[in-house]
Amino acid sequence: MPKVDITDAARAVIDRLREEHGALIFHQSGGCCDGSSPMCFPDGEFFIDDNDQLLGEVHGCPYYMSKFQYEYWQHTHLTLDVTEGRGSSFSAEIPLGLRFVIDSRLLTEADNEVSAEPQAD
Repeated sequence: MPKVDITDAARAVIDRLREEHGALIFHQSGGCCDGSSPMCFPDGEFFIDDNDQLLGEVHGCPYYMSKFQYEYWQHTHLTLDVTEGRGSSFSAEIPLGLRFVIDSRLLTEADNEVSAEPQAD
């Protein structure tokens, strides 16, 4: 089971951003200026290092979170969505008058059982 899912509306925005910026990455911010928001950057414009945890991919884009922050979020399932309005961040969608948002829910016992099962190659 993926740790991060995505809505169709967020996929459409990613498609628009790829036309302008090429490959993209996501990093869930650590809660400073805009809370714990998903931030979208052209690949190579945000430094990812050993302190970041790869949670998976959304619509072909890697999705990261700091390992420190992941300690608090590891028991949640995230869904990337988009809404109208300008966030207070440097994320690539801001000039479109949109911002990415995260919907989270606690993992259930059933989710944890599926996640623990070996994945087929």
